[in-house]
Amino acid sequence: MIVLHKKIVSDENGKPSDVIIPWNEFKQIEEMLGIDLDKEAVEDLRVAKCDRKKTLSENYISLDDL
Repeated sequence: MIVLHKKIVSDENGKPSDVIIPWNEFKQIEEMLGIDLDKEAVEDLRVAKCDRKKTLSENYISLDDL
């Protein structure tokens, strides 16, 4: 679990408008959500998902072989 340290920034009316978090925590969140992936990695994941739906097990490596 990530502990999120944040600073809430309010507008002139006192309404929350922005949140500031430490860079390393942002990078952890970005990695967990997969938004740090390049286009090639996203495409590889899309293909793998399609293979899984089609039960193309020959396209996978067993955990024992890793």
